[in-house]
Amino acid sequence: MTQAVRQTPRSPRGLLNAVLNSDGKPHPLENTMVAVTVVLGALAFVSSAFKDLHLLSSWSGLAGVLSGAYGQFISATTGERFFLVIGLGAAAIGLFLGIAHGGLWGGVVG
Repeated sequence: MTQAVRQTPRSPRGLLNAVLNSDGKPHPLENTMVAVTVVLGALAFVSSAFKDLHLLSSWSGLAGVLSGAYGQFISATTGERFFLVIGLGAAAIGLFLGIAHGGLWGGVVG
């Protein structure tokens, strides 16, 4: 009796595709939201280490939190949710530290 053999992906892109699309169907919108959230979260987290970049960290953190929340709402697989939570956490930390260092409009308005 023959059985299906699962092919192991050999490239990082193939591995990421296997994790995000674990149900075998493509999810272009959901995967785009994952990528946007992770990039914005990383930008907010890294820029929050510098006090003078509070505008960048707070706005990118806010955008990352909003995109991550929408991504969680429409996500289809566990892999998407996993990366969304990581991106959301990094974006939230960047948002909070950016607000603590001067806020969304610190020095521009008022």
